[in-house]
Amino acid sequence: MTNTASTLFINGAWEPAASGAVREIRNPADGQLVATVSEAGREDAERAIAAARTAFDSGVWASVPAPERGDFLLKVAAGLRERREEFARAESLDTGKRLVESRLDMDDIAACFDYFGKLAGQQAGRMVDAGDPAVVSRIVHEPVGVCGMITPWNYPLLQAAWKIAPALAAGCTFVLKPAELTPSTAILTMQLLQDLGLPDGVANLVTGTGAEAGAPLSEHPDVDLVSFTGGLVTGRVVAAAAAGTVKKVALELGGKNPNVVFADADFDAAVDNALNAAFVHSGQVCSAGARLVVEESIAERFVDELVRRAEGIRLGGPFDEAAETGPLISAAHREKVDNYVRRGVQEGARLRCGGAAPEGAEYDDGFYYLPTVLDRVERGMSVVVDEAFGPVVTVETFRTEDEAVATANDTVYGLAGAVWTQDAGKAQRVAGRLRHGTVWINDFHPYLPQAEWGGFGQSGVGRELGPTGLAEYQEAKHIYQNTSPQVTGWFADHGKES
Repeated sequence: MTNTASTLFINGAWEPAASGAVREIRNPADGQLVATVSEAGREDAERAIAAARTAFDSGVWASVPAPERGDFLLKVAAGLRERREEFARAESLDTGKRLVESRLDMDDIAACFDYFGKLAGQQAGRMVDAGDPAVVSRIVHEPVGVCGMITPWNYPLLQAAWKIAPALAAGCTFVLKPAELTPSTAILTMQLLQDLGLPDGVANLVTGTGAEAGAPLSEHPDVDLVSFTGGLVTGRVVAAAAAGTVKKVALELGGKNPNVVFADADFDAAVDNALNAAFVHSGQVCSAGARLVVEESIAERFVDELVRRAEGIRLGGPFDEAAETGPLISAAHREKVDNYVRRGVQEGARLRCGGAAPEGAEYDDGFYYLPTVLDRVERGMSVVVDEAFGPVVTVETFRTEDEAVATANDTVYGLAGAVWTQDAGKAQRVAGRLRHGTVWINDFHPYLPQAEWGGFGQSGVGRELGPTGLAEYQEAKHIYQNTSPQVTGWFADHGKES
């Protein structure tokens, strides 16, 4: 994208930061300069909030009939499809992610806007019997108001779309604060919304750090809802700041997700999907299957095969067609992942493969880390408890169904998990007992825009609520069952002839 110092989008205008501060965005695969963007401060964020507040209170968007708001979202989806390659390249340059993955992300993003475009206006109000024929009582749905949106760097535009699309469908205005390392597709999205004629002030963008540009979105009394996706520690800070004005809060805080494999599972499909679960996007996925929980009778064979396959995974940059996964987002994050692995080994885990940066001149300028498998781990070890957010999978074993469930649920998180078995009854029993917001059966990672996404425990709060307040006192779970699991082929088996 073009280097610029005017990447704040406030009240329909592109502006520099009030301080003039800028940040260089560099590709984590090779260190090349991608863009120079504005580094917003608190003053900039507050101006964006004021613009969103004025736009909402004026009714310039909230008063637009819901079907027309839906039509606008469908145009956004069409625009994303038309500019798919441009958006995908920008995402890959920011994240280092393989271009083929970014293209798939763009498809999911367009589908998200399509889904909420079609959904807008369908949530009709309902009549309530007041017991008096002279009384008309009805329930209506109205927009929350001004939404503050803080998004992460691993899936920059997908995470933003999950917030922007429903907010616009509902009639809200918003201020988006993308991760400071990956702002490019957020900038392109604001340009698209502007080109399609979204009224000034409805969509606003501040690029910068969480401490400066993001904090006001949690604290400011003119923000009605704050939606944050990111780490648990920061999520607690956001929730505490939002409590001061008792604003609505939606948090998605990652997970330590179990991938439970029973001895009767389809062995090849389970191994292949275990690789996919742990190592896609170098494990920088909130729903990554970072905990392999495998039945003891097949554990040795299963892990040996997993290690053999993991050692063959090819690393490379976004435009390297031979690469199967890419770099970590930054040098600091790679150091964090490496320290995590070293701490696990010190606690007694056995390093089966990986545990270091790859050797070779082609990797010198990027932040690569080898796919890593740690076995002989025990519940309570830091590598089992804490989120690595890197290409690291730990191995735990079990003997009984009850032990499998207890092991899988032994986490403060509860975002996602999977069950692998050919016994349909066992699959449903275990899926029903797992305390995780999404449970896949004989699969891992498929995403459906029409399914709820959120978690139990400390993985987050603020899922979509149903038509009555009862939903506030329930946890919703999405159970996805693949009745014909297949080898995905995402990571090629380099050890066997085709």
